[in-house]
Amino acid sequence: MAFAQANSIQVTDLCTIIPVLALQPCRKAYKTVFLDRQHNGIMDTLRRFDTIHDYNSFNNNETRHPLVTVIDFSKAAPRQGSRMYFGFYTIILKDVKCGDLAYGRHIYDYQQGTLVFLAPGQVAGMNSNGETYQPKGYALAFHPDFIHGTTLGQQIHDYTFFGYQSNEALHLSERERKIVLDSFAKIEYELEQAIDKHSKKLIVSNIELFLNYCTRFYDRQFITRNDAHKGILARFEHLLNEYYRGPKPQQLGLPSVAYCAGELHISPSYFGDLIKKETGNTAQEYIQWKVIDVAKTRIFDESKSVSQIAYELGFKYPQHFYRLFKQRVGHTPNEYRVLN
Repeated sequence: MAFAQANSIQVTDLCTIIPVLALQPCRKAYKTVFLDRQHNGIMDTLRRFDTIHDYNSFNNNETRHPLVTVIDFSKAAPRQGSRMYFGFYTIILKDVKCGDLAYGRHIYDYQQGTLVFLAPGQVAGMNSNGETYQPKGYALAFHPDFIHGTTLGQQIHDYTFFGYQSNEALHLSERERKIVLDSFAKIEYELEQAIDKHSKKLIVSNIELFLNYCTRFYDRQFITRNDAHKGILARFEHLLNEYYRGPKPQQLGLPSVAYCAGELHISPSYFGDLIKKETGNTAQEYIQWKVIDVAKTRIFDESKSVSQIAYELGFKYPQHFYRLFKQRVGHTPNEYRVLN
C-alpha cells in the first residue's frame, strides 16, 4: 500500500499527565479531558487513548485486531492541535517538513523522515496554533498485552529509544525510510488476513525486526552526529567538575545519571546510550570513575579521615565509598593513602 506523510509531534513525560489520571474520562470511542490551564493562549486539551480501538476510531481507521494496528492518518478528519495520552506503544512516522515542534521552552525544526517512539503512559501532541490541519502519515501501535509471553515482551525495555524525548527522535535516510514503510506494510498485510494461529507470531516477529532496524538506525545517528555528541560529552565532564567544586555533593549526594541528563537537557535514556557509545562505559560507570578520580586527590589530605572524605564526596554511608574505591582501584582508601 502507498504510505502518506506524517505530522510532527511533541512528547512529554508521565509527570505532565498525573492530574489527568484522576479524572473520569468521557464514554466515547475516544476520550477527551480538558485541563484547567492555558497553552499559547488556548485551553490545553488532552485526548486519552487507552485501547487500540480508541485510537483507530479517532483516526477513522478500522480495528482489525484489538491489540495492534497500523494507522493511516490520511483517513482521519481534519483537526486542531491537541495533546494525546497513549496507553500503548506507538511509533509515528513524520515524513515531510511541516512546521516547528515545541518541547518545553525549545523549538525543534524537524526535517524529512523522522520517527518518534512513545511508550505506554506518554503524552504527545502537535501545536497547530489553533489552526485546523489534515493529518497525514502512518503510525504503528501495539498494546503491551499483545507481546506478553513473547521474546519481544521480555526484551521491549532494551529498546531504550522509547524513553527518548521528541528532540532525540530518529531521523531517517531515504533508504531507512523505505525499510520502515516496508515493515509497516508487512504488518498491515497480516492484519488484513483472517486471524489464525500464525498471526500473532508473524506480527510480533515483524515488529521485533522493525525495532531491531531502528536500533541500527540510531547507532548510525550517533555516529553521524559525532561532533554534537562530543560536545555533550565535554559538557558532561565540565558538569561533573563543577559539581565537585561546590557544596552539591553534601547537599544532593552523588551525582545521578538522571541529574546529569536533566542539567544537559537530555532524556536519561538517550544520555545513557550516548555515553555508552562514546566512551564504552555506562553513564553510571563514567560518574563513578570521576568520583574515584576526585577521591584520589582528596585522600592525600591527612587532616581528614576517609569517612569525612566519603561524606564530602556525597556518599551517605562511608562503607559504600570503601567498597567502590576497592572495586575500582584495587586497594582500600587507607591502603592507597599509605602506598602513595
